[in-house]
Amino acid sequence: MDINILLLLQDFRTGAGACLRDFMEKMSYLGEMNTVLIIAALIYWCVSKKFGSYLLMGWSSNRVVNGLLKVTACVYRPWIRDPRIIPDEEAMKTATGYSFPSGHSSNAGSLFGGIAICKDLPKALRVVTGIIVALIAFSRIYFCVHTPQDILVGAGSALLVMWLISRLIAWVNAHPEKDIPVMCAGIGIAAAVAVFAAFKPYPVDYDAAGNVLVDGFKMANDTFKGAGWCMGFFLGWVLERRYIGFSTDVSMKRRLTRLTIGLLIHYAISLILLPLIKGWLPGAAGTVTSCFLQMFYVTAIFPFCLKYLEHSPEAG
Repeated sequence: MDINILLLLQDFRTGAGACLRDFMEKMSYLGEMNTVLIIAALIYWCVSKKFGSYLLMGWSSNRVVNGLLKVTACVYRPWIRDPRIIPDEEAMKTATGYSFPSGHSSNAGSLFGGIAICKDLPKALRVVTGIIVALIAFSRIYFCVHTPQDILVGAGSALLVMWLISRLIAWVNAHPEKDIPVMCAGIGIAAAVAVFAAFKPYPVDYDAAGNVLVDGFKMANDTFKGAGWCMGFFLGWVLERRYIGFSTDVSMKRRLTRLTIGLLIHYAISLILLPLIKGWLPGAAGTVTSCFLQMFYVTAIFPFCLKYLEHSPEAG
């Protein structure tokens, strides 16, 4: 049934639905991992540290959950399961890892779904972000890179995790001394998932020519990324809470300065430092380490710079 739905969407996409391609591409882009990370980081640095922490904790936790589900189920992409499926070429570039559940839908549920379930925000904003979650998820089946089951479980599991994270943060705020045990649990779970993904056996199937259809270890790369981001978040989160304590209660001019400088350094790290690390540490170790540093920069290094380089009274 899931393949039949994709075939119907494929016929529509190649016919009358071609006019929706650009719009759906933009929706899909909003669900990419780096897009979500950047948006959440900017909220954390420039808008609200409290709300940004919630989004970053939820998203990094969801990346671990999504990665665990992917390497456990090991579901092939639709075009591998059925040669009649012809996915969009651009969408295929971001269709990394196994198919179930959808990573883009999980990302959408983490960021935009996390906003939608936050009752402290205006209802209109929550409705709009809820619609964005649905559109991002739909874009992945529109381009035939996922099945309906993939997007439903991806978005649904993400919303559940975001609700649980909101409860966890409320509990930690009521018991501040418990942040270190929470950090240890988060890092421990992420590390365990990375080890599981590195050493578990993966299914090996061959095409008619005798070539391996899917390299299971390569499919686990997103799981290693999630583990690195999650460990980087929890360590940086505790260090910021206990020793840094930067503030987002600053002027608009200072917010814009943070946005500009923070993004420039982020891209420098992502485009220069991280490839070097992956060259020095190939395989899973390099992926986990590079993503750990990327998130640790977001949660601790840049906030440390903000705390001690912004000297005006309003920065405190």
